[in-house]
Amino acid sequence: MKFWLSSRPALALSLAASLLALAAPAHAEKRVALVIGNNDYKNVPKLQKAVNDARTMGDTLKQLGFSVMVAENQTRQAFSETLLAFDQAVEPGDTAFFFYAGHGFEIAGQNFLLPTDVPAATEGQEELVRDASVLADRIIERLQNKKVRTAILVFDACRNNPFERSGTRAVAGRGGLAPMTQLPEGVFSVFSAGPRQTALDRLSNNDNNPNSVFTRTFAKELLQPGENLVQVAQHTRRLVSEMAETVNHKQIPVYFDQMVDDVFLNGAAKGQPEAAKEPAKPVEPAQQVAALPPVSVPRVPKDDSVNAPIAAFSRHNGGWTVTFSIADPTLGISWRMGDGGDFRETGFLDTLDPRTRKRMPNPSIELAGDAPAATIQVRYVDASGELQGPFPIKFDPEAALIHDQRKILDMTATSWLAFREFNGLLVYYTHLVSYRCAIREVRIGIDSAVPDKVLKMPPCDPRDPLDVPYGAPLYLKVAPTTQFVSVELTYRDGSVSEIKSFRKASSLIP
Repeated sequence: MKFWLSSRPALALSLAASLLALAAPAHAEKRVALVIGNNDYKNVPKLQKAVNDARTMGDTLKQLGFSVMVAENQTRQAFSETLLAFDQAVEPGDTAFFFYAGHGFEIAGQNFLLPTDVPAATEGQEELVRDASVLADRIIERLQNKKVRTAILVFDACRNNPFERSGTRAVAGRGGLAPMTQLPEGVFSVFSAGPRQTALDRLSNNDNNPNSVFTRTFAKELLQPGENLVQVAQHTRRLVSEMAETVNHKQIPVYFDQMVDDVFLNGAAKGQPEAAKEPAKPVEPAQQVAALPPVSVPRVPKDDSVNAPIAAFSRHNGGWTVTFSIADPTLGISWRMGDGGDFRETGFLDTLDPRTRKRMPNPSIELAGDAPAATIQVRYVDASGELQGPFPIKFDPEAALIHDQRKILDMTATSWLAFREFNGLLVYYTHLVSYRCAIREVRIGIDSAVPDKVLKMPPCDPRDPLDVPYGAPLYLKVAPTTQFVSVELTYRDGSVSEIKSFRKASSLIP
């Protein structure tokens, strides 16, 4: 099954609806693919073979049993709508395959896929590129949110810097994409060339193959029976490298593997029983679900002989509150910063601990707002009077701030946006500004389920993270006919929220 999505938003949505209508009944372990090819760039150099590459990959994946969506020459709006359609087609337990051919660009270690209407940009205008492009990590996070079993991402986008112009200074960054070395479990990614390498569209002027050197090779390897993903990637790397060397060019595709088990797209390994040649069903699919690693929360693992404390860090106007959780009944808690100096008692609460029938030790301490990263040593007296510890707990102010504010945002998601009537219809986002230190990017959609506009946030001030800067915009004026606003957050830990919709109250409807 294969579908085509054009660059026109209305047609894209119509075809997306068709995809949902024709999709197989809901069950685990479907194979769903989205392939995108962008040739027709308006403000940066056009490409010749990206669309052909997408079509070839679509045909290849169809032979492997994938339901395929093919999207060509995607503007930013169309790109968002296509990804939304892909989201709706993917279900928990599925194998999801994403292929992109077109311009890609790396800024400060982040990978961006460039829609066809990306603006021309020069030195110092990196934000223009960010705002108008699609963050590659966002696609991974979308698949994580859908709880796919396996996510395969392939990028044939390692070309020259598309923003270079004769006589101008280019946007700071490199053509192509940066390595994705910190992938979550269940994700496999392939790049058509290594860092600082460019991928060849053709070997010479006499090379009439309609596909790039990488895609023509990778597509054939995918159809080889009995090869797992790693073998496909390794064989592709060797063949592409050898072909590039014939024209004195260095191009070595790279792959990043975070799969738990071997994945075979065209039958099991040679020599296995015939029954094993069908795509294997997981005994425990929950173990195969791809998921982002948890935020790095300062804590200590449980010791073999005692229950080590863990700590929760909360930032407020006065500084930090650190709350220790200890599984054992305790008669007293003490702490110090670092490995030297005296331990200080935390004191007691005016509450009796029913387990010990004694006053409950205060489980919290206070730290200054500018306290540097350090190790907190914690010890406690257990119910038998024995001193346990000390136990080291790492305090990382930046990671703790992000985790604390992310937790608050997750718990208060219904307060992210609010409609107000005051000399027109306003959408307030004060809540997001208050906890902006956990947010990398905010995207909203006005009367659209696709958040396609970037909402600017003031910078985070770690010294006073809850302060709202004077003069910072806190609302957006929208048309009186606006019915709802969708919002999606990209957090600083790289994860992406679900898309939330906020509807105008009936009392505000004229």
